[in-house]
Amino acid sequence: MKTNLLHIKNMVCPRCVEAVHNLLERAGYSPKTVTLGVAELDENTPADPEDLAPLLQAAGFELLRGRAEQLTEQIKGTLAEYLEHLRTARSPLTTSAFLTDRFAATYSHLSKVFSRTAHLTIEKYLIRLKIERVKEMLSYGELTLNQIADQMRYSSGQHLSNQFRQVTGYSVSEFRRLMLPERLSLDALA
Repeated sequence: MKTNLLHIKNMVCPRCVEAVHNLLERAGYSPKTVTLGVAELDENTPADPEDLAPLLQAAGFELLRGRAEQLTEQIKGTLAEYLEHLRTARSPLTTSAFLTDRFAATYSHLSKVFSRTAHLTIEKYLIRLKIERVKEMLSYGELTLNQIADQMRYSSGQHLSNQFRQVTGYSVSEFRRLMLPERLSLDALA
């Protein structure tokens, strides 16, 4: 069965979009649009998922076939957008309001699908995502812990420090001192 719309896992950044676009073109397909998690092919070049899956897998991506898997990947992409919303919005929305605003579904439904598919709650995934962003900010050495906590909407530097230790097993000062290379790619968070 050929299709023009492909849902793809592990697309987490603009370079992933470019990589998938190039991979599809090299394989002889004409992508109309490629965005995080989705590639739409030209009507004249529909793809057989069985043929395309190994090509994507060789590049570190995975073709999603089920609706629940597709929704989970869309939620992950939206949560990455939410992190930027947290940093830049004067009065940021709650996670649930942000997600329900983006999806035509209740937060309860989104949460159940995500937990069942990712084997992790949305909240825990968001915490992991935030900690990876904190690691990135710490590695630059430009901001204090309190400034990072403020940007990431933690109630205090101590709250961030406690959550950092829970997730990573290291204190912030240990991470800074050792400059541990243990940052995770976003597709490895769940």
